[in-house]
Amino acid sequence: MNATGSIDSGTERVIARREGSIGWLVLNNPARHNALSLVMYGAIEHMVARFGADPEIRVIVVTGAGERAFVSGADISEFAEKRATPAQIAEYDAVSERASVALETVAKPTIAMIRGYCIGGGLDLALRTDLRIASEDSRFGVPAARLGLGYGFSDVKRLVDMVGPAYAKEILYTGRQFTAGEALAMGLVHRVVPVAALAEAVAKLAEILAANAPLTIQAMKRSVAEAVKDPGARDLAAVTALVEACFDSADYAEGRRAFMEKRRPDFRGR
Repeated sequence: MNATGSIDSGTERVIARREGSIGWLVLNNPARHNALSLVMYGAIEHMVARFGADPEIRVIVVTGAGERAFVSGADISEFAEKRATPAQIAEYDAVSERASVALETVAKPTIAMIRGYCIGGGLDLALRTDLRIASEDSRFGVPAARLGLGYGFSDVKRLVDMVGPAYAKEILYTGRQFTAGEALAMGLVHRVVPVAALAEAVAKLAEILAANAPLTIQAMKRSVAEAVKDPGARDLAAVTALVEACFDSADYAEGRRAFMEKRRPDFRGR
């Protein structure tokens, strides 16, 4: 549980590392405010799957390199080469969606550590994580209306589910950038902290999550995911199976013992 070190993500544009039970993904394109390229989306999908399969990783944290941006959106500089034809557009969209879905559906808790610009595709990526902690200098927005871009139903619905229809309309219609305080008031982020306190706040939150029962968190995450679906689309059998697995686990016995012995439980995820 105390291992620390870098992991090859397949590209220098995504820095992956492990710090104890925390898996870190640093989106590394600071010259373009960490705009996401096709290869970065591929690395995100790969590393989320790898962290998800590692029993010693309890929490995944996603952040941006440098001090100016979490993610400023897609890397438009490669569109002429990578999105020039309908077939290329379809392939690009499929790769980016797979990465986003991987982050959204991985069974482990995820945190976005946000500083600076969190715009467009960057905001969508952040919304795929479970918890979002932002610094006071962060900026949020969806500039599609300023660029003439189409914004798909699933992306709109995700935003509506997060902040409600009234705020979603303001975000989408105006295309403007919102302050961290405004983002907090709307529910885009869970907490806003001073810049100097951001790393410590995220580290403490990750440690709390990592110390809790992994099977319980997995069941809760799946329950929340099913709860926001239309009733007819919910897989309640899967939720029930995960809940029952909690009661059948050694962690449940450990939790009871720790409570009676007035000590911190040592959960193993089994």
